[in-house]
Amino acid sequence: MAPTAEEEEAAGIGGGHGAAAVEALLGLVADVSALPDNRGPFRRMCCDLARRVKLLAPLFDELGDDADSLGPAEIRGLETLCAALLEAKDVLRFVNEGSKLYQVLRPQKFEQVFRKVTESIEKALGEICLDKLNVSVEVKEQIELVHSQLCRAKESTDSLDLQLNRDLNWAISENHCDPTILKRILEKLQLKNKNDIMRESVALHEMVISGAEDPDVSVEEMSSLLKKLKDFVISENSTSASIEKKTSFAKHRSPVIPDDFRCPISLELMKDPVIVSTGQTYERSYIQKWLDSGHKTCPKTQQTLSHATLTPNFVLKSLIAQWCDANGIELPKKQGSCQESKPGNSSDCNRAGINVLLQRLANGNQEEQRAAAGELRLLAKRNADNRICIAEAGAIPILVQLLSSPDPRTQEHAVTALLNLSINEDNKGLIVKAKAIPKIVEVLESESMEARENAAAALFSLSVVDQNKVLIGEAGAIPALINLLCHGSPRGKKDAATAIFNLCIFKGNKVIAVKAGIVVYLIRMLVDPSGGMVDEALAILAILASSQEGKTAITHSNPIPLMVKLMKTGSARVRENAAALLFSLCGGDEQQLRAAVESGAEEALKDLMETGTERAKRKASSLLGLIRQTADSSNGGCAET
Repeated sequence: MAPTAEEEEAAGIGGGHGAAAVEALLGLVADVSALPDNRGPFRRMCCDLARRVKLLAPLFDELGDDADSLGPAEIRGLETLCAALLEAKDVLRFVNEGSKLYQVLRPQKFEQVFRKVTESIEKALGEICLDKLNVSVEVKEQIELVHSQLCRAKESTDSLDLQLNRDLNWAISENHCDPTILKRILEKLQLKNKNDIMRESVALHEMVISGAEDPDVSVEEMSSLLKKLKDFVISENSTSASIEKKTSFAKHRSPVIPDDFRCPISLELMKDPVIVSTGQTYERSYIQKWLDSGHKTCPKTQQTLSHATLTPNFVLKSLIAQWCDANGIELPKKQGSCQESKPGNSSDCNRAGINVLLQRLANGNQEEQRAAAGELRLLAKRNADNRICIAEAGAIPILVQLLSSPDPRTQEHAVTALLNLSINEDNKGLIVKAKAIPKIVEVLESESMEARENAAAALFSLSVVDQNKVLIGEAGAIPALINLLCHGSPRGKKDAATAIFNLCIFKGNKVIAVKAGIVVYLIRMLVDPSGGMVDEALAILAILASSQEGKTAITHSNPIPLMVKLMKTGSARVRENAAALLFSLCGGDEQQLRAAVESGAEEALKDLMETGTERAKRKASSLLGLIRQTADSSNGGCAET
């Protein structure tokens, strides 16, 4: 989460001038203040971090009055603090936009992120000598208070919601979950409708695509749980909408529009709601006119806008659409998804500009094609609106053709652009319809390592749709992915492992992978951990072991002693996955269970019950239960004899 050089430059860091540093710090406080309140699992930690950043504002306000008198040491201290606050802003945005489900199932990772940024701010404040600054006593006392709070916060952790953890574990482990439990999970994670579920799915998906998480059986579990939650929400919303619609028609009267659905400027039902920097929502056309007239304040709160960016409020737009449908009201006319660029528009999407790029892409020389593909790649990476615009303009079939370009750089740009476009669910279908899968597999076998890495990531992205798993397997992707897994760059191996793991959720692909000899390579990765692929190898082996062919191939490699060793010596994730694989191998196989006991598994499992992750504890408990059942059965047989 450390800020990049570009971000630091944009924030004003490194200018070497006191006024610039103070101005940058005030801008960062304004940016943090403009962020929406977090309603996820880490809302308390987000609230505390944002509050402490805001409490620094009086210091910067007073320094701004006398910024030119700051000495070099003070300026360096402020620049260090500026970098720490930029990191804090990025963390808050990352958590706000991230998967809530992932956050609550992997709390240690996020606690570590908050602890790191808290330490950065605390250290930066500690290096600033307040006595040398020309600020009031009241401000000094406030900053000292913030500093002491940060010192304490470094050592504290957020208390977990035990009820939510129990509900999640139950929902993951049970095929038919109690609706009451699903409703409780949805309420606590603030997932209120189908649109929220889709945003959660995209957040989880983008996290994996960006390499923020290694493949794990828990990815499959999260996807399965999201499907249960989605089905429940659809069922509940359908019933609720049906009842409301009947009631509305029965009364034969026009319903009262909820205040939250009205634009504060026009007081009319919003068609295209957007959020400004203060967090207020307006109809796009009215707030844009307000901004175009030269206003720099929020019409409702009169606060100064820190920026003119308009962020689409997809959640509210979905709620308005549902309300209109339930009350028999004609839906507001759909706004064009591609809009001409305006000063306050958050999207880079400009249909005319994209059409020019497509002309070069289709008819230009090699250099023009390479440059146009590179620009589309960056545009598609930037935001969701761009992905829709580029696809609607007809770019996907042209990019698919360029996958066969003789120019390696153009080929790399094309496959990466398709990867970025595939984050949008509708675009996945368009990419498959354009017959891209066989060509992406060809790129997977090209000479460019970066192109191969992104081809693997693109196949993973497409494989999120179940029917695509079959098509990708039939296109011969798995042997090529195994080759990348064994001989690729470190990132290439990770991308290949992620794709193989997801593809092997489909049973037919497990068979293909086993026949391609993947088990031998995965066992080698476990024996030699220097390659840093132990987690990935265990995760893939665990999913292969759920098929008879995979289980047979794995047991032939005598893996039990190795699993027990990893449970004793590995990291928390390694121990968790080793226990999961051991459970798959020993379930229904007394010979493997005896081998586990002989290898000292009981001691390792008991230790895992006390110190392992929640998932590791579940697997360890199940394995110990199998061992006890086998022991009781053996003792009972002897007694009867």
